Amino acid sequence: MLIHSKATEPTGAAHDRVYRALRARIMHGEIHPGQALTLRGIGKEFGVSMTPAREAGRRLVAEGALFLSSSGRVSTPELSNERIEELAALRALLEPELAARALPRAHMALIERLEDINNRVSGMIARQDASGYIRLNLEFHRTLYLRAQAPAMLAMAETIWLQLGPTMSKLYGRLRRTEPPRNHKLILAALKAGDEASLKLAVRSDATQGLRMLKV
Repeated sequence: MLIHSKATEPTGAAHDRVYRALRARIMHGEIHPGQALTLRGIGKEFGVSMTPAREAGRRLVAEGALFLSSSGRVSTPELSNERIEELAALRALLEPELAARALPRAHMALIERLEDINNRVSGMIARQDASGYIRLNLEFHRTLYLRAQAPAMLAMAETIWLQLGPTMSKLYGRLRRTEPPRNHKLILAALKAGDEASLKLAVRSDATQGLRMLKV
């Protein structure tokens, strides 16, 4: 969908708008592994000049969300088994700690919100909407982790999600899901019980089990 920028939009604002939109697409698996992007195509789609498109691309390359080849070709990375293992290990370290820090602030209003998000996941599964499923799955985790009040740790987790986004779209096709992740139910049960050990185990399992299926 073509997004027209305003004629008076400053270059910095245009760059940030393009960056955020592309970042969301990559994180939610809307762009597949190895898919090539062109600065001209990005500029045309978002109604911006080459400069904002280039700056947004550079920023995403720096975050590991895009790969820049020696020839100047920009694409989403195709992750090796070793890279998948590394990112899964990082998720296993960071996310249980975020969940544990969130637990003292996990009141019923938060738990009810998480249950609502999890119910909406079912709709995405019924429609076989992979990017919608990934988006809501990450929303489930982010909503919980925001209560940890650990912005640096959450930013690191989001960078990992960003690098895994295209790969997660491939994973969705292998999972053949018919219902929300079982570990989400375990996370919710642990939150209700105030059980930190069970919460950390459920979060760790949710963050890593699926990724193991991608290793060939």
